[in-house]
Amino acid sequence: MTETPAVAPRGLRIALVCPYSLSRPGGVQGQVLGLARAFVADGHRVTVFAPIDDHVDLPEGVDLVVTGRSVPLPSNGSRAPVSLSPRAAYRSVRSLRAGRFDVVHVHEPFSPGLPYALLLVGGLPPMVATFHRSGDSIFYTLLKPLARRRARRYAVRCAVSEAARTTAQRALDGEYVVLFNGVEIERYRDAEPWPTDGPTVLFLGRHEERKGLGVLLDAFALPSGAVSERVVGSTLWIAGDGPETERLRRLHPGSDRIRWLGVLSEEEKVRRLTAADILCAPSLGGESFGMVLVEAMAARTRVVASDIDGYRDAAGSDAVLVPPGDPSALADALGAVLERPAPDDADDPGLEREAVLDSASARAERWSMRGLADRYEAIYRDLVVGETS
Repeated sequence: MTETPAVAPRGLRIALVCPYSLSRPGGVQGQVLGLARAFVADGHRVTVFAPIDDHVDLPEGVDLVVTGRSVPLPSNGSRAPVSLSPRAAYRSVRSLRAGRFDVVHVHEPFSPGLPYALLLVGGLPPMVATFHRSGDSIFYTLLKPLARRRARRYAVRCAVSEAARTTAQRALDGEYVVLFNGVEIERYRDAEPWPTDGPTVLFLGRHEERKGLGVLLDAFALPSGAVSERVVGSTLWIAGDGPETERLRRLHPGSDRIRWLGVLSEEEKVRRLTAADILCAPSLGGESFGMVLVEAMAARTRVVASDIDGYRDAAGSDAVLVPPGDPSALADALGAVLERPAPDDADDPGLEREAVLDSASARAERWSMRGLADRYEAIYRDLVVGETS
């Protein structure tokens, strides 16, 4: 008897909706673009719908429909760069209807702009929602009278962490598939490290109170007698910007020891993260998942971070976790990680360090973008009539 050869499933036509401007680096933006690249590599046809503020920021290799220019709105202790243009949202809905998509996947679905419009219009393919936010949200509050009813329009609801699921469920009820944020592992393996001239600590995030940059700077400002000499002799790279930048720069001006880098390109971010001895994430709270911690582990960079739910879930025992808001405890942790035994020590410090990095790198593999794309593809195929999972 002749066996019928297996037929490869057809490529899907996928719309990925991002409410936040791709001109601003951010976790949701990075997830949408990373998923788009992974899906395209698997033979799917993908279009990203997102705001853009300057055409020089157009991502390479990604089919994009621009959903307007962004304005910053307060959200969860931050400022979300969202589009408020009804005209741009209307044009985007027309593009979605004309695109013959199999599925529309909306990230942070209760954000202003196109996601709002998708809650109101008909004639669309099945929709999947992914919730990233943890903690109270002005967007949920503003929409609460309608949110629970409109949320039923999503065929499947996903959350990037238990914290994000709890936030969404408290506001909207319903059931959620808890997944994760993905990291493009290969980009860190292949990166050329940025040149350094000694022990280096990297802060990578928006300069706002909840991210804890002020705590890290206070830790670096402690007198030499109160902290390890390794901390005193190290360099702090500060990437990003935000509402706290000017105030913090006045208190802690740039020097040989403290270097304000501004907003980094994605390539420079990867290279500096690969080069740093430590990625420090001193957030005070409000983090649904520690994406930057997973990126650091993929880059084989040690992690020192606040002991908060999102970071604990991401890093587990592969990071040094300290009480949030405590500069002395943070300085002690940085010093302990930077310390090296003397070269003539009987134990090989290099082997111990490599074992720690091997464990962290293996943990990062659990959150590979490739694995995340596979999970979403299975969800999509369950929704598409005539497809088998």
